[in-house]
Amino acid sequence: MPSAQRKPGATRAAAGGPPLPPSSSPPDVAKTGTALAFDYGEKRIGVAVGELSLGLAHPLTTLRVEGRERQVAAIASLIREWSPVVLVVGVPLHPDGAEHELTRAARRFAARLESEFGVAAVVIDERYTSATAEQALRDVGVAPRRRKGALDTVAAQQILQAFFDERR
Repeated sequence: MPSAQRKPGATRAAAGGPPLPPSSSPPDVAKTGTALAFDYGEKRIGVAVGELSLGLAHPLTTLRVEGRERQVAAIASLIREWSPVVLVVGVPLHPDGAEHELTRAARRFAARLESEFGVAAVVIDERYTSATAEQALRDVGVAPRRRKGALDTVAAQQILQAFFDERR
């Protein structure tokens, strides 16, 4: 689970600007259906899946694609397979909540997903998910060389689980 730090909350995707106030259940997010979550990175994108009514996230895959067209095609394949009703994108922030370039890139990614696929996209603070994912993998005995491959999907799982937990 992400750090004990208070999360700013899930919000509709925005191309820029500070996190919006917490919203445990945005009005346009269904109560049931599948959710896909993304741990956005410039080289890899971790993906997790879960059912809104169960509130339980599962790691799914890591996308290692270069170029926007190939990235869109890979995500389109996941959307066809899982038919999500919501997409959740983690946005990285500095520990003090300040934004940086990857924050803005993740926000743009969320906005593109919503625009490209017509599925509601929300953003959620992902501070410390990579560190807690690394620790979780270490705790269950995953070998160091195997951790790198699993890190992004476990981080996406934590992002989605945080989203589910906020909805309760």
